[in-house]
Amino acid sequence: MEVHKGLADVVVSETSLSAIVEGQLSFSGYNIDELVEKDASFEEIIFLLWNSRMPSREEFAELKQDLHKHMALSESVIACLKIQCRQNLHPMSVLRTTVSLLGVFDPYAEEMDERSVYIQAISIQAKIPTIVAAFARLRKGLDPIAPREDLSFGANFLYMLTGEEANPDLVRAYNHCLVLHADHDLNASTFTARVAASTMTDVYSCITGAIGALKGPLHGGANERVFDMLSEIAESDNRDVAAYLKTKLDNKEKIMGFGHRVYKTEDPRKKHLKRMARELTLEFGKEDLYDLSCEVEDYLLKEKGLIPNVDFYSATVYHCFGIEHDLFTLLFAMSRVSGWLGHVFEQKREATLIRPRSKYVGPVNLTYIPLSAKETIGGNAQ
Repeated sequence: MEVHKGLADVVVSETSLSAIVEGQLSFSGYNIDELVEKDASFEEIIFLLWNSRMPSREEFAELKQDLHKHMALSESVIACLKIQCRQNLHPMSVLRTTVSLLGVFDPYAEEMDERSVYIQAISIQAKIPTIVAAFARLRKGLDPIAPREDLSFGANFLYMLTGEEANPDLVRAYNHCLVLHADHDLNASTFTARVAASTMTDVYSCITGAIGALKGPLHGGANERVFDMLSEIAESDNRDVAAYLKTKLDNKEKIMGFGHRVYKTEDPRKKHLKRMARELTLEFGKEDLYDLSCEVEDYLLKEKGLIPNVDFYSATVYHCFGIEHDLFTLLFAMSRVSGWLGHVFEQKREATLIRPRSKYVGPVNLTYIPLSAKETIGGNAQ
């Protein structure tokens, strides 16, 4: 049997959600550049990824109403979040556990009819920003802030985080981030969600598994490590980008935020995030961070031909939102859950169990000797 390590270039399913063709990313036929440049709302993208078409005005209004209806957290969930506010517990572990708990508190979590599955999906999509914002405040000793019905998905999150309505430019930038991260072919976390969905398990289980996969530093967790790297360089005595990166490369350490399994010339999302990084660092007086990022990009391109992926400039953008760096991957999840759910729906309709094979490379033709037949020393089998 031919082995494709990491399932590289193996096509295992058909999808109408997203495509990467000749270095271009599209969602159900809409190029990502057009969606961002024309300010498509994240709510529209949720509908698109769940239905493979854009909503009518009535459908858009209904989706927004459904999201607002399910955003609030119960006192039981908030109590569980308070318990998780202990030192050394990674926020992605908190998100993973809390999403799983949503299924425990949902009396209809095991219902598999179309309407029940939709309500479960809406509940997960709507509650994740509330969970993230509540946890961010609780671990600082602050009370959670309830969502508002008059704010968009992105604006609500920024409001629940600070208690203040964010300025329109910041809301627009965050909406762009949500759109850019919403779906991306059959990445590791999406594949995890589809594998779970193929067993016909419940939606909460599918999304809990996807969050666990996204947490890894080779996937969504890379943006957190990017900011760690930029901080190390900025805080060093001489801020020597070339020396820092050369040492990393000489030690064969992976540089987070660079390289991609699919893109060989440029990640199409990178240019939008780089533009936002430039605009936001200028607005908030953090130009040094943008300049540093550009130095890192230039060095790695010149020395190793490495290109930034979506994680590299998103770290700078998220920092400008005033969000702690260990929450960066949760913002990724807040968006990507829209794609995960779309893939869960699609896989359930396909109704095919995902069950690949492995190539066995262990020992063969061994002879079993019962423990009772082996020599004993001091009463112990040897």
